[in-house]
Amino acid sequence: MSDQRLRSSSAVTPFVLDIRSLGRRPGTMTQIHRTVTCDHSLGLDLIAIPADSEIDLDLRLESVNEGVLVTGTVSGETEGQCARCLDPVSGTVNVFLTELFAHPDSVTEQTTDADDVHRIVDDRVDLEQAVIDAVGLDLPMTPLCREDCGGLCVECGVRLDTADPEHGHEFIDPKWAALREKFADPASADAPGPARDAAGPTG
Repeated sequence: MSDQRLRSSSAVTPFVLDIRSLGRRPGTMTQIHRTVTCDHSLGLDLIAIPADSEIDLDLRLESVNEGVLVTGTVSGETEGQCARCLDPVSGTVNVFLTELFAHPDSVTEQTTDADDVHRIVDDRVDLEQAVIDAVGLDLPMTPLCREDCGGLCVECGVRLDTADPEHGHEFIDPKWAALREKFADPASADAPGPARDAAGPTG
């Protein structure tokens, strides 16, 4: 049952690695070079490695006293949108991992909170959360198509970089809007009307 569950887990995430070849002999190591895909995006809301795109893993797994030390790089192409003008942006993310996965009966496993250290489960390590965290920390919170992007007009949404140089919107404080309407056409106050004509000349 355990082997079946692990095979299912491996099918779900490409980041599960079998470490049985390392044994528990400190100093034993192996290199892993592979290209994988993930069925969900990795990154932030505005920019991420898209789902089903290629992710390159270049890793070294080393057996140490307390578990397995995983070091190496994870890289992939990113897609997203500019935080100012919402135009598409793309790039590459390349992060370096250094993660210790503790043996189930190690001192590290017994004395460290579950959220503070990764665990080896059934002779396998799952790098997915470590990759998610590393990629998320490396990507910009506000990706830009370029540093001086003018963004969008807050009134009509037009992209300011391509708008007419004279583009703008007249803004009237609501407190003065009624007065402006009242005095919008001063000439109308002097225009002849029926009441004034009926009064006739005075004096």
